[in-house]
Amino acid sequence: MSLPEKAFPVSWDQFHRDARALAWRISGAERKWRGIVCITRGGLVPAAIVSRELNIRLIETVCVASYHDYTSQGEMSVLKEVSSDLLESGGEDVLIVDDLTDTGKTAEIVRSMLPKAHFATVYAKPKGRPMVDTFVTEVSQDTWIYFPWDMGFTYQEPIAKDHAG
Repeated sequence: MSLPEKAFPVSWDQFHRDARALAWRISGAERKWRGIVCITRGGLVPAAIVSRELNIRLIETVCVASYHDYTSQGEMSVLKEVSSDLLESGGEDVLIVDDLTDTGKTAEIVRSMLPKAHFATVYAKPKGRPMVDTFVTEVSQDTWIYFPWDMGFTYQEPIAKDHAG
């Protein structure tokens, strides 16, 4: 599989730093969170980091499938909903965590379940950005982010491919 023209590979170290930066930004809200709802699968890793940094012990999942072939979004499917206790009060004092908001379609589904929750992602693209309250880094819509759990160690083409060095 070749990299798209605009690829943004993220290492484990960088992702850890970015997820801690997300926790830092969220901590500024000075709220007592009832729990975290992480959007699987991408939200699992940042939710673990955020929960540690903010000392939030209750972590719930909502399972939404959208990237069925790892390259393009397909039909949205909710595989597992949020527990009823966190849905109370529209999700007030609940923190939703995901790795990325891309088109905003997944965020829209989860936001409709928890309209009063605080939605945080590590990365945001322009189409999905209006759906989240807090994020760390914005990337262009045509950039494909390669998360560390999707990658192995391989050679990377230089940005300027024709550069003789």
